[in-house]
Amino acid sequence: MRLTNVGMMVLPQGQVSSYTVRVASRTQELPVSFDQRRHVGAGPRAGSWMAISFRLPAGTSPADVEAAWLSVVDRHGTLRTVFTGGGQVRLHGAEVRPGAWRDLEVTGRRSRDVVRECFDELCQPFAQPSHALCLVRPDAPDELGDDRPVLLVGADHAHVDMWSVAVLARDLLAALGGDPAPGTALPFATHTAELEAAPPAPAQVHTRWSQILADGGGWMPTFPMPLGPLDPAPAEVVEVRDVLDEAGWQAVEEVAARHGARPITLAVALLTEVCLELAGAPLRAVFPVHSRHESRWHDSVGWFITNAVLECRAAELETARAAVVEAVDLGSYPLAPILEPHGGMPEGPGMFALSWLDTRRLPVRLDPGVRAQYVSAAIRTDSVMVWFVVTEQGLQLRARYPDTAEARASLTSWLDAVHRRFRQAAAGPRPT
Repeated sequence: MRLTNVGMMVLPQGQVSSYTVRVASRTQELPVSFDQRRHVGAGPRAGSWMAISFRLPAGTSPADVEAAWLSVVDRHGTLRTVFTGGGQVRLHGAEVRPGAWRDLEVTGRRSRDVVRECFDELCQPFAQPSHALCLVRPDAPDELGDDRPVLLVGADHAHVDMWSVAVLARDLLAALGGDPAPGTALPFATHTAELEAAPPAPAQVHTRWSQILADGGGWMPTFPMPLGPLDPAPAEVVEVRDVLDEAGWQAVEEVAARHGARPITLAVALLTEVCLELAGAPLRAVFPVHSRHESRWHDSVGWFITNAVLECRAAELETARAAVVEAVDLGSYPLAPILEPHGGMPEGPGMFALSWLDTRRLPVRLDPGVRAQYVSAAIRTDSVMVWFVVTEQGLQLRARYPDTAEARASLTSWLDAVHRRFRQAAAGPRPT
């Protein structure tokens, strides 16, 4: 699955139609997770969604897609929940009914701009529902001769993560093929309730979080190089880089294995080297970790991501290994009681986050023939976010950062150095 952004994704020109189910009524109140409360509490806004696009079998009609999607909505409880505000974020179950297709005006515009406008409108935190489909029927075959319809499944981030949208695509394609996934997946609200009932974090975890925030002046880690003026939040710059092909990434894995390390450990050492060289500062970044620790959650849809902090002060494998272990440990406990004394998760201007995902290890796999793309929304941002994604094709990264002269210079330098370090690692042994 290729990482992209709605402003740069590959999408054929053609007729665009949207579909949403209809929420008939609200039912029981459900627990709200820490990250859902932060996200939804920021209020209605465009660009709060994520999506996946993929090719459908030739000849698939809108009616076929609707029937398949209704089976997916029936399977996944989070697609039948809605948020309400009024001073306090609440989550309710919802009774849903079939909706209707709506043809969107495309004349004089690119298909991807039409999709962006649609999801910006329909996939907001308090929209009911806050998920939608966009079906693109191409005007002509693309450069590969592919004229199959493209479906985009979009949802507000409060209901999905990257793993989740792959689950949705898989289940919808299975339903189209007459092989829907069996039974109902566990709803995310159950995971939230179980996490709230989990034993509290040990004292040393609270202490370490307090130390991390104190080291950042009360804020989560920030990017260690100049970003320029960030108030108001500038437009975003999005870069997608193919860092290593399949052979190159295999070489990196072999280098790591020879030194008894996991690839992510080697990557953290390389990133630390870049930060020390260019900024004279250690690697300090927000580090999302997933909470699907049990296999019973692997087929569920929801925001199964919590945040930790990755801090590595030396570009050595042992130090990097310890940093990864600590980050996973910090993200293994409910964050609400840990961060409550600090006013929640204190996100300041320039916050720096790194995400790492090896899609080959996911239990959810999509046939490469569907040409899936993970699509992020277009936003304004005062932070830096870098995703590293390993696929069967190699290592890809996507970076999002503020569109200022200073940030462009800093991130170009930083990303070039990261790119170069990975290629050097693939070419020969360098770890210490």
